[in-house]
Amino acid sequence: MGDRVWKTSDPHLDRQLRQSFAGDTPHYQRPIHLEVHGTIGQPLTLIVRDTEGHILQLESAMPLVEAHNKPLTGERLREQLGRLGNTPFILGDLTSHLSGAVLLPVSELNRLRREAVEQLLTVRSQPKRWQLHSQATLTDLMPSPEPIAESQPHLIVLVRHIEQLPAAIAAGIKTLYCEFEDPRAYRTAVQQARQQAPDISIWVAPPRITKPGERWILEQVRSSGADGYLVRNYDHLQFFAAERCIGDFSLNLANPLSAAHFKQLGLERLTASYDLNISQLEALLQAAPPAWFEVTIHQHMPMFHMEHCVFCAFLSEGTDFTNCGRPCESHQVTLRDRVGIEHVLHADAGCRNTVFNGTAQTGAEYVQRLIKAGLRHFRIEFVNESASEVRQTIDRYCQLLQGTLMGTQLWRELNLQRQLGVTRGK
Repeated sequence: MGDRVWKTSDPHLDRQLRQSFAGDTPHYQRPIHLEVHGTIGQPLTLIVRDTEGHILQLESAMPLVEAHNKPLTGERLREQLGRLGNTPFILGDLTSHLSGAVLLPVSELNRLRREAVEQLLTVRSQPKRWQLHSQATLTDLMPSPEPIAESQPHLIVLVRHIEQLPAAIAAGIKTLYCEFEDPRAYRTAVQQARQQAPDISIWVAPPRITKPGERWILEQVRSSGADGYLVRNYDHLQFFAAERCIGDFSLNLANPLSAAHFKQLGLERLTASYDLNISQLEALLQAAPPAWFEVTIHQHMPMFHMEHCVFCAFLSEGTDFTNCGRPCESHQVTLRDRVGIEHVLHADAGCRNTVFNGTAQTGAEYVQRLIKAGLRHFRIEFVNESASEVRQTIDRYCQLLQGTLMGTQLWRELNLQRQLGVTRGK
């Protein structure tokens, strides 16, 4: 008793859904914008624009005449031309540029309206026209190469608990990313970081998924006053357009063409996709400027991201964030797999859960190859490590970038899994 049962089919729900789109009557009407031009003795010209850029121009079959009463005012035009009834359109803006008091029979206005709808439906049903550039080559689309920077490799640290922050700063890290469950904690983190190290650069991350109605979460993230933001999706790109932004792994940047696209949108750096193995990463750094990228060389791989909230389901009698009591803020949860490894579960501000691999993995053995390929920005990420573990891990990676510690020695000392991204490759 009390268990929730999921149906694979519900006739009542199916009938409700079909009523929202089936039948001859349009259920959604797109706005069209009209302009009307004309003078006495000339035909009335009707210009129609839709929201997708289609433009039509029609003329009346008879000239405008002088009106002795009831001239074509904007109100009368809107009344006649706005009768779009059973069409997929609704009248948006209407602008009248008629000269003087003019008149056109109602029957002709109705004919113009019907013809405009028919022509608009025709042009909207046609496929987009593409222009073939016969001389274009793939080289024309690729980003231009840039000389490899002579600067020293730079270590970036991402923390997921505010308790990890002081340890990372004390270890001498100059660029910090924060990804907390509660965006309200970002303001405290930013203030704390700047008090402890005034020259530090601190960036914060909004949740990976943004749904309609969740703009308030992005507002909370921006109110932190951080130096910049980790962009995870196109909604973030639009919201933080005026800010400093770095593209995170969820943009799935795996080739130079997609990298060039996102660089044109104003991102300072791009996190290479986790789908790339070392050979593919080297190929990417050869095809696009290495200065564009940063690579995550140490992390607990996010294995899946889900709408279901485990915290609410198992640690609360509630049904959602309004009545669950927020157990995610006071409990740590891990999921034990069949071989006994406990994988870390994290919630975000939208009550979505991410499961992180319980064993951290490292690409330490490939770091020197990446430095040789021109990469200068290397990221390490923490999940639930203690402050002492944070300091020890940062210390080892600083030695690695300085060339005083071998990659094989690092992963053995820290008991890490040897892997870069989701596959080892060759």
